[in-house]
Amino acid sequence: MPIAPLATYDSPSAAKALADHAILNEFYGLLPREPRRTPMRELISTVLSHRTTHDDEELAYDRMLEAFGDWAGVEAAPTTALAHAIRTTRWPDTQAPRIQEILRRIKAEAGDYTLDFLADWPTNKALAWLTDMPGIGLKTASLVLLFNFRKPLLPVDTHVHRVAQRVGMIGPKVSADKAHTVLLALLPADAEALFNFHKHNYWLGQHICFFTKPNCPACPLKSFCNYYLEHYGPADAAALAATPKKWEGKKQH
Repeated sequence: MPIAPLATYDSPSAAKALADHAILNEFYGLLPREPRRTPMRELISTVLSHRTTHDDEELAYDRMLEAFGDWAGVEAAPTTALAHAIRTTRWPDTQAPRIQEILRRIKAEAGDYTLDFLADWPTNKALAWLTDMPGIGLKTASLVLLFNFRKPLLPVDTHVHRVAQRVGMIGPKVSADKAHTVLLALLPADAEALFNFHKHNYWLGQHICFFTKPNCPACPLKSFCNYYLEHYGPADAAALAATPKKWEGKKQH
């Protein structure tokens, strides 16, 4: 059921999170939760993506498998050669040994280079196992478990974190790691809802709620956003009427 935009600015965080979710469902359109990649690719690509553009991440991934053939080849490769193959990432000399250790642990657990066993694990166990590995934090683990295994988790990247703070779903001192649990408690424990909340707020951060010079007049959340209120005052009827109802631009990965 659609949730109407909030009329007040001092509403509880949960009400803001639910209103954000409902409004962005309309703004961007509901997405089916279909894995975009295999679990192994999602995991390793997300590790490669840290502080790296999507194009450079894809280039590093492709070069890695072109150079070493498969996961066994990547694990067995000289670490310096692997670092060279993924040189378009931010920290190749750090990421190369991490990727090899991750592959070793997966092979030891599953007997092969597969994460399919995580589908049968309880969410907390799967999350703890993934985050115990080098270079895998809450964001990466939550993303893989939500995207590929329908676990009710919420990945919080820099875009989602920024939007949540500016709107007022979380406090200004809540870290990105802490936001994983704070935001999750405000939303339905449903993989489809959490997937859409993540993707929609990720896109809002990319398209409108920029780190510098956010395009607040175009934001569909202005009626209850703390940042808008602070910088523009209460959203009046003219401001609300001028807000686009649908996002017409390109939606990135």
